[in-house]
Amino acid sequence: MLSVHTSPLHQPGTGDAGGMNVYMVELSRALAREGARVDLFTRCLGEGHPPRVELAPGVDVLHLPAGPRRPLPKETMPELVPDFARALLAATARDHYDVLHSHYWLAGQAGTLVAERRNIPLVHTMHTLARVKNASLAPGDRPEPGPRVHGETALAASADRLIANTAAEARALRELYGVGSGRTDVVAPGIDVRIFHPADGRRAARVRLGLPQDAFVPLFAGRIQPLKGPDVLVRSIAALLRRSPWLRGRLLVPVIGGLSGAGTRAPGELRELCARLGLLDVVRCRPAAPQQELADWYRAADVLVMPSRSESFGLVALEAQACGTPVLAAAVGGLPAAVRDGVTGILVRGHDPDDYAGALHWFAEHPAHAAGMGRAAADHARGMDWRSTARGTLGSYTRALRERASEVGQERRHAPAPAAASSRRYKRAAVPA
Repeated sequence: MLSVHTSPLHQPGTGDAGGMNVYMVELSRALAREGARVDLFTRCLGEGHPPRVELAPGVDVLHLPAGPRRPLPKETMPELVPDFARALLAATARDHYDVLHSHYWLAGQAGTLVAERRNIPLVHTMHTLARVKNASLAPGDRPEPGPRVHGETALAASADRLIANTAAEARALRELYGVGSGRTDVVAPGIDVRIFHPADGRRAARVRLGLPQDAFVPLFAGRIQPLKGPDVLVRSIAALLRRSPWLRGRLLVPVIGGLSGAGTRAPGELRELCARLGLLDVVRCRPAAPQQELADWYRAADVLVMPSRSESFGLVALEAQACGTPVLAAAVGGLPAAVRDGVTGILVRGHDPDDYAGALHWFAEHPAHAAGMGRAAADHARGMDWRSTARGTLGSYTRALRERASEVGQERRHAPAPAAASSRRYKRAAVPA
């Protein structure tokens, strides 16, 4: 597996680390439990890690030199792709790998170069799509740059197979990038059901976290950037208090996560918005939490709020439901697949704070109905584990291997002479000298 811009060892909810980091780690562990051997290649950031780190039995993280050994803005990463590809070629010179699986378009660029040289299939997971994100930007947010759009378009044409999280993502790949349905596999992410489950319930979780038992707690958990809609959450809380001022005395809104993306350009923006709206006594910003603690925050909350402007799937929504907490989310991307509207939560079309305020008012006024949603949410999420994701992914790998073998056989049968250049179904770039 390949990841250029973020490491599997990074804490989700900080910097560029998020659902993709969880996905790589948990999928790799699940693949190893199914009998696979997985090496995760990422860029060395000078964090003091040895070249090879065992993540789990059968899973190692390997750090490759590519550019300066320090964190860099994601916008500067494309120029490091050739260096990463060269280092990956050197690192894979002795070991045989059956498949390369790249995550995000930067890793896909490097994977394309190495897969061609090694003559092994490349399976790619986009995680987010530039054209989808650019169609739903927050006010003032920067669009994804042209090189990313072009890079994703090239990957859509060159990868042996593409794995989509949802049918909606597969449809976007087909309609926006021209990917044939025959080359796309829909494999839903999973959750670690050993961590994310109702446990001993809301009351016990609030005791552990020091939260009042009678508080109304809408929770936000995710990276603090416009894409995730924390500004929509804050404005919806202000609208909720305008319509129900009596709630202020028992309202507590934890916002858990670190700055990321555009959020790092204006680090105090969310706090300033809270100050302007008079919500500093209600909204409590906290750093990203490890999974065990995050599970308690989910259990302690009355509702998880996800007003995202774009979301390829929304693992946070699935994790919260597994803990017995209903979800209030935007009806975008993969969230309609993660949340059953009216059963395990409520989906809102658009990002009008008043619409979210109305839904929050309902949750506050109908705790018994909300609790029923929470029970349905736990049932809904219980069967969506990483084992199913691993088995679906192994199926994609197997199809990629068979197609590559069949293609090579056809080339050999139709080649006019042994010295003739091979003809590929998809044009791939050569590894730079």
